[in-house]
Amino acid sequence: MKKDFYEILGISKSASEAEIKKAYRKKAIEFHPDKNPGNKEAEEKFKEAAEAYEVLSDANKKAKYDQYGHQAFDGGGGGFHGGGGMNMDDIFSQFGDIFGGGGFGGFGNSGGQRRVKGSNLRIKVKLTLEEVANGVEKKVKVKRKVQSKEVTYKTCSTCNGQGQVMRVTNTILGRMQTATTCSSCGGTGQIIEKKPANTDAYGMILEDETVSIKIPPGVVDGMQLKVSNKGNDAPGNGVPGDLIVVIEEVEHEFLKREGENLHYDLYISIAEAVLGVSKDIDAVTGKVRIKLEEGIQSGKILRLKGKGVPSINSYGNGDLLVHVNVWTPKNLNKEQKQFFENNLTNENFIPHPEKSDKSFFEKVKDMFS
Repeated sequence: MKKDFYEILGISKSASEAEIKKAYRKKAIEFHPDKNPGNKEAEEKFKEAAEAYEVLSDANKKAKYDQYGHQAFDGGGGGFHGGGGMNMDDIFSQFGDIFGGGGFGGFGNSGGQRRVKGSNLRIKVKLTLEEVANGVEKKVKVKRKVQSKEVTYKTCSTCNGQGQVMRVTNTILGRMQTATTCSSCGGTGQIIEKKPANTDAYGMILEDETVSIKIPPGVVDGMQLKVSNKGNDAPGNGVPGDLIVVIEEVEHEFLKREGENLHYDLYISIAEAVLGVSKDIDAVTGKVRIKLEEGIQSGKILRLKGKGVPSINSYGNGDLLVHVNVWTPKNLNKEQKQFFENNLTNENFIPHPEKSDKSFFEKVKDMFS
């Protein structure tokens, strides 16, 4: 079971942006591979801290994590995660600058190089309510920048392939030596030697790729999922960016979603309300038959347990709330009107609400309880 991000960094949910950054810096220094060579446990803790910081340092990701936990980013397979499953290249390329300047002890690897990460791609995927409820695998065509196989590289002459250059500055504490990212190669240690005419300045070409996306049940409109390494390539020995998938939920014709619960308006005739009737309801999991008792009142709410949308946190399914509405006919013939006129004072037709008949406000309260 994944650890809580706040627990990993040793902070509370109310921690400020500065406190989050400070806590991550402390953990990263403590478990940095340069300080713990060959220590697999320290490496895992280093990765955990980076994963926690990636989410908690971003206001939008933090809000989703606070609401949905790890499931807000974990797609349940296919390379999905928010920050999870990060490798050392991810961490060094994304978070090296948290230490300022050129990093901490050759932040990246023993040679000082860092593997540049390609830019992310962002797409929207439309889902029906049925797809949201049941989960789905979508295949989408993505236009990615990929490195041409004909591009060749050579060692950067500015940094001699180190990816960093050393600078000496005079301070009140004496002469300080710092490492900064090489501006010629961007820290990769390589520059393009030869590239085909059909590539861009970085030796990239555009290619279409069909990407399979596994979307778990219970996602919500606006939620972002990540498919690792399906963004644009990076030059040289860099790592590809990620494909960010934004969920867009298509409104259902009859069902209205409210979190994990669903609402359905069922209209019945006066005769059906008086005599009772069985009705088929279109739920997201298929048709459900319900039985309405004789004399059912308009405004009655029937709760069908577990017939709603699954929780993204695997807490089970929501409910389907069926709102019963008795339809009053507007155009009656003479015989039909006569029937109701004859029963205007009939005891059975005069309203007699019982204590068990809840008011509108009580029904609303029950709905949200």
